[in-house]
Amino acid sequence: MSHNYEAQRRETFATFKGVKGLPAQSVIDFLFFVEETDANWSAFEKALKARGFRTRRVGDGETLIAAFGPIPVTPEAIWDKERLATEIALAHDFYPDGWELAE
Repeated sequence: MSHNYEAQRRETFATFKGVKGLPAQSVIDFLFFVEETDANWSAFEKALKARGFRTRRVGDGETLIAAFGPIPVTPEAIWDKERLATEIALAHDFYPDGWELAE
């Protein structure tokens, strides 16, 4: 089954509707979960880092955060990096699980 990038993009853009008080810029954390037990974490992290992301593993060992920025907090800027990170993730048996402004 192919990934529905358009639905993912719509969800990101919808997040901004009616939201006030966001910072002009922020580091964005993109969350990914591992789908296959034999997924190559190191290759995934290396590919993300080659494109400017910083990575860290969190929680139960099934989630990776790919941080980028600071970038403008706009749907267009976030979607640009979200799509790139998702393409890399899917090639390494990881799947997107949303994004958030880094603390």
